[in-house]
Order: sequence, then structure tokens, then C-alpha cells
Amino acid sequence: MALVALLALPVPPSDGGSGGGTVADAVSALVVLWCVARAVRGARRPLTRTAAVVLGLPVIGIAVAAIGASTASAGTTGLVRYLQIFVLVPAAVLMLVRDRRDFRLVAWSLVALALFQGALGAYQYVTGTGATYMGADIRAVGTFGPTDVMGMATVVSYGVVCAVALTLGPASPKQRRMALVCALLLVVPLALSFSRGAWIATVVACGAQLGLAGVRRALRSLAVVAAAAVVLVGGFGIGTQMLQERITSITQVTDAPDQSVTDRYTMWAAAVDMWRDEPVSGVGLKAFPDHRDSHASLALSSASDTGGAGAEFSRQPLLSPHNMYLLVLSEQGLLGLCTLVGSWAAFLLLGLRRLARVRGGAGVDCALVACGLLVWQLVDFAYADIGGPSTVLMAVVLGLVAWWALSGRALAPPMPGEVPR
Repeated sequence: MALVALLALPVPPSDGGSGGGTVADAVSALVVLWCVARAVRGARRPLTRTAAVVLGLPVIGIAVAAIGASTASAGTTGLVRYLQIFVLVPAAVLMLVRDRRDFRLVAWSLVALALFQGALGAYQYVTGTGATYMGADIRAVGTFGPTDVMGMATVVSYGVVCAVALTLGPASPKQRRMALVCALLLVVPLALSFSRGAWIATVVACGAQLGLAGVRRALRSLAVVAAAAVVLVGGFGIGTQMLQERITSITQVTDAPDQSVTDRYTMWAAAVDMWRDEPVSGVGLKAFPDHRDSHASLALSSASDTGGAGAEFSRQPLLSPHNMYLLVLSEQGLLGLCTLVGSWAAFLLLGLRRLARVRGGAGVDCALVACGLLVWQLVDFAYADIGGPSTVLMAVVLGLVAWWALSGRALAPPMPGEVPR
């Protein structure tokens, strides 16, 4: 929870897109070291064989790609970063969460962080102190700044997904109502983030949660969301022309794409071209920027304009394809993509199997949190990749997913206060 809370600290403009470490990254390292020390002191195996295999599977592709990196420093840095996000921190969360109460505490901390960042983002929009968007400083970015415009959108999306799951869980009616209010409030800053990828991922994840919770609950929840949308958009006028144009642009990604979409398509094509050169092991960790210009077409603008939210105007280089699957494919090849996606697929299948076992009983909210977060992340990876201060929160989220899918404590008998749905 302290690690989640650290994401509320302001990020210096120089660190927003540089890929440098943050305070949260340092604390995540301390958490991992604490887990290692506790495992050594206890002289027992901290993970089951299944958990070790599923969590350790990505190490194969990451290690091979690190060896093939263009420089030793790039390989080492990339190796540490990938292990931190996809292996070490998730394993630490899996070891530290003791029961479903701990799980819910972390989920509620994600909601609290989303409310804080969302409130700040809404204030930025209203006062014109956000990141620059279409010539106006109105884009809600929270404390993450203009160089990590996906940071607040990611945090708020996590909060929405957790709140929706907690609304559908076996908690008291008061807690369910509180979670529903949080989910509805977070819709506003999510819209003001102008992040199309986050919108799509949130709709898919929440739709999956409602479907998994049951048709009757899904219909009731959809009616509430529709009524709230009518009030927010019609009653309070939340739906400016820029926001409407952003929503409309989702359907224009092929007919009349804007420059950001053109850049993304160009970088996707460059990533595929790199993979064709090195199909098995890729071009090496952190090597996409080195090979970008030799594989990209002239349609690529090579940098995007950033500014506002307390930062000066600058040109931010486009150093990744903004698609996690293509980033892994280009830098780690088929080996890295199969091992990493294979680990996520195991999380999803094991998590859904456990959801079927607890359907209608204690723990269904934890199941919906884990499955919803994983679905959101898998969809969002089609529009984004790792990078920025919010990345460490992704590792915590994957840890919650791993706990539900792999920990024996997730299916423990009902605890005091837990009631069937």
C-alpha cells in the first residue's frame, strides 16, 4: 500500500519520460529484497512449483534478448527493468498478500490513488493547467506531467476496474454503494485524459467483469452507468467539442487518421520489420530506438510535442512502438513474445478457473478484480507499452493477478465478515 501511495508524489519533469528510476522504483526494490531475506530466513520455498514456472517463464526470452543487446549497459538496464515489472515485484506481491482482506486493502488503495490523481486531473482540466492538447492546456495528467500522459489514465482505469469489481462483490451494501460511487466519479477524469486506448481497455474490462458476474447484475449495472452518463453529459455539460472529436476519432483510425495515429502505424510497421530481420531473438533489449530510423517510413514525425502541467514546451522522441506486443516481438523475437504472453495466458486461464469455483461465494470480488485488471492490461498493451513512472504500479497489479491465479490462500474458507453474494 505504501508503494501504491508513492505514485501520488509529483514526478520531476526531467524524469517523466527519461526512463530513470523513481522513489517508487527504489521502494519496489526494497520490497523484493525484504521478500528474499524473509524466504532465506524461513528456509522454505516461497513459491509453489506452478507459481515459479509461470512467473519465471518470461526470464528465458528476457535473458536471451539482453545478451543480444547492442551494448552491455542497455542489456543490463533492460534486463533489470523487465525482471522488475514482470517477475520480481509480482512475485513479491504474491508472497506478501496473506489473505483476501490484504488483497482488498491493496485494491482499495488503487481506488484511493485513482481518486487523488483523478481529482487533480479534473482540476487541471477546469483551470487550464493540464498538459497541452490541441493548443490548450486542458489534458488531465495528474502528477505524472506531460511526458507521461498515459500515467494518470492508467491509474484511473485501474481504479475504475477495482471499484466495479468491489461493487459486484460480497461486501456490505454500504461498501458496495461506496465502490459504485467511486467508479462513477472516476469516469470523469478518465474521459478528460483524452486517452483512447485507456477508454477502450476500460470498456472491455468492465464489460468482461459484468458478464462474469452474471447477466442480471450486468443489466442493472449498465442501467446505472447509462443514467449517470446522461446526467454527466447532458446535465452538467461534460462533453466538450474536443472530447467529442476525440471519441469520434476512434472510428477514424483508418479513414482519416491524425498524426499520432499515423506515427503509431509507422512504428508498428517498423517493429514488424525489425522482427523479420531477427525472428527468433529480436534485435535486443532497448534496441528499438537504434533501429527505428532504418526501418520506419518517411511518414514518421520522430517526435511529439509536449508541454503544460508545469513543464516547458519540448519535443519528446518516439522511442517505442506504443504496442507492448510489437515492442517485445521486435526486441525479444518470437521467443520473448511466446514466453511473456504465455505467462499472461496462464494467469488468465488459472484466474478464470478459480473464478468459476467461487462464483456467488466469498472471494468473487477478488476474482473480478484480478481478471478485470488483467483483461484491461492485455487490451491496453495493444496501444501502449512499458515506460514512465506509472510502470511500477503495473507490476503491483500483475502481482495481484498472480496472487489470485497462483496462491493457495486465495481459495481459503470464508473469513469473518465475508458473506456469499
